[in-house]
Amino acid sequence: MIKRLRIIPWIIALLLSNNILNASPFNFSGYYKNFFVVFQQPEFPALFSQGNAGDRTLGAVNKRVRLQAYYKPSGWFTLHGAYDLSFRIQARSLFVNSPFLTGINPLEYRVTDLDEQLYPREGKIPESFGTFQNLDRIFVKFSPAFGDIYLGRQAIAWGSARVINPTDVIAPFTFSELDKEERLGVDALRMRIPIGMLGEFDTGYVFGEDFKFSKSAFFVRTKLYKWKSDISFLAIGFRENLLTGVDVASSVGGAGWWLESAYVFADALKEQKSLNAENYFRLSAGLDYSFSGKTYGFIEYHFNGAGASQPDDYLREFTKTAYQYGAVYLMGRHYLIPGVTYQLTPLIVLSGEMLFNLTDPSLYLAPQIEYNISENIYIGGGSYLGIGKSPKGFELQSEFGSYPDTYFTSFRIYF
Repeated sequence: MIKRLRIIPWIIALLLSNNILNASPFNFSGYYKNFFVVFQQPEFPALFSQGNAGDRTLGAVNKRVRLQAYYKPSGWFTLHGAYDLSFRIQARSLFVNSPFLTGINPLEYRVTDLDEQLYPREGKIPESFGTFQNLDRIFVKFSPAFGDIYLGRQAIAWGSARVINPTDVIAPFTFSELDKEERLGVDALRMRIPIGMLGEFDTGYVFGEDFKFSKSAFFVRTKLYKWKSDISFLAIGFRENLLTGVDVASSVGGAGWWLESAYVFADALKEQKSLNAENYFRLSAGLDYSFSGKTYGFIEYHFNGAGASQPDDYLREFTKTAYQYGAVYLMGRHYLIPGVTYQLTPLIVLSGEMLFNLTDPSLYLAPQIEYNISENIYIGGGSYLGIGKSPKGFELQSEFGSYPDTYFTSFRIYF
């Protein structure tokens, strides 16, 4: 395996030296965030908490500092970098397992990386305190006359859907992610070429561990503007599977609408299919509308062809391609997702979303409030509440009845 790239933090430190900071082509920014979180887990013996069986209430404090910079000495060349340092105080079991049954590993598409855990060292599991790092961006952007070329660790995402993006399989967010501001960086070579005023040709290769093809991805995407609509066609080869997708976004009568779909051919790029390789289809469609200067609402329907139609079958699906490699984490098939944002005052914003499994039925509610204290300073709070039949023994009776209730506060400073 390639050696850990321990020299990279020194490169970033060089970029942040006083000589460059004072140079006009250099731009430096960042933020500090603090999240205080409490998880109230359902009664589900030992499956959620390793080492703390029976402890249903778990707490966590995450303090995160992000430093980001870019250096642009000319119009055709830019160097970007971003580094995260986080300090976590939490229950030991949360250092071992996620409190959620399903999830996404966004670190899969990196050739190699820094040691994520700084303290304690030598692979020890923290008892209650740990220090972690993430070199999240380090890429160069070349801008010749025909387009832009990106090489290095960067954010890659697609899709017009508001909540669930079927075509976004590289490093998407889950619905319950607390911090959705920055997509996690992946190692890639990407080229984007404008076509006309609003069109684009986008292609690239995303490198997996040690450059192995079986751990990597490649994509070709075209975006066109026709019939007053943005229309995208996408093909992605990821971990030896093939995705074909179509994404359309437009407006009608003052409302916006979107339809994003993807079909995955499992193990299409392998010589021989595995036993758990099953093709699947996913689709998200919805509408949004600004009712006034203060109120915005949307509603989205999501079909998850990889999911199960009965709660008894949920756990059996986890070995399939969609959950192992396709960034699918929802267990059911049909979902309705309404959301609303209301500006109570110029500095206070209320918002709420609901993820409704139509088959169970079960709900996942997400009310939140945010207050802009002063310029670049925000505080907020909210919760994610799972409503549905609780697990019975080791069997699920509903999807969101198996989710923990999550309560959190946040504090953010930008500089």
